[in-house]
Amino acid sequence: VEEPAETFFANTQGTLSILEVARQVGAKKVVLSSSAAIYGEHTIPPCKETALPDCKSPYALGKLQGEEMLKMYNMLYNVPTAILRYFNPIGAHESGLIGENPNGIPNNLMPYITQVAIGQRPELGIFGNDYPTPDGTGVRDYIHVVDLAKGHVSALSAIERGCGLAIYNLGTGKGYSVLDVVSAFEKASGVKIPYRIKPRRAGDIATCYSDPSKAEKELGWKALNGIEEMCRDSWNWQKKNPAGYICTEQK
Repeated sequence: VEEPAETFFANTQGTLSILEVARQVGAKKVVLSSSAAIYGEHTIPPCKETALPDCKSPYALGKLQGEEMLKMYNMLYNVPTAILRYFNPIGAHESGLIGENPNGIPNNLMPYITQVAIGQRPELGIFGNDYPTPDGTGVRDYIHVVDLAKGHVSALSAIERGCGLAIYNLGTGKGYSVLDVVSAFEKASGVKIPYRIKPRRAGDIATCYSDPSKAEKELGWKALNGIEEMCRDSWNWQKKNPAGYICTEQK
């Protein structure tokens, strides 16, 4: 929302560039990272893949345009395609070797929480506590990043079986508020997370969580990790990498 043109351009022109190169080299399959953001505030959760798009941000609109481009490429060049609508990936690999390392100030909830927990930031900012949700904070469908990765493997298998073009939600089907996530992280880490309520953020909606039943039925995929595992693995990554990934020159 702060940089609408740059955000829209990255998702649309970037997707088009990749599709053109894929076509030129004869790629036989394409999987698109799309987003639950395309559902918007007028989609009644749980969100189904058949819901009409309701984009409320440049990011969401760019993702929707990426989907439309992929549908066109599928029709013109008969490239088998899976469109995966991510909900809110968090967590890290259980080894603590692979995790989320954002540049600058994190835009997403979990890395901000972990940076507060490790002492890099003084407090968490929560954007709005007056939404029509149980505790007033935004509700989202958080999915463990490892479950998300496994969803891609399942999608590739579906392409191999000849799915043609298919769209799948990748989520747990459960909604957690911001304060729910803070509480779960405190329990998993034993660290108290100070926070401050701030004004709502433009482009945010009250509630969004998935109906993942199509992916389970057609892909045989289901998210196996709960919010406890997501918080545990996020904290394990941050503890083992307090400053994130640090590249040092080998001598």
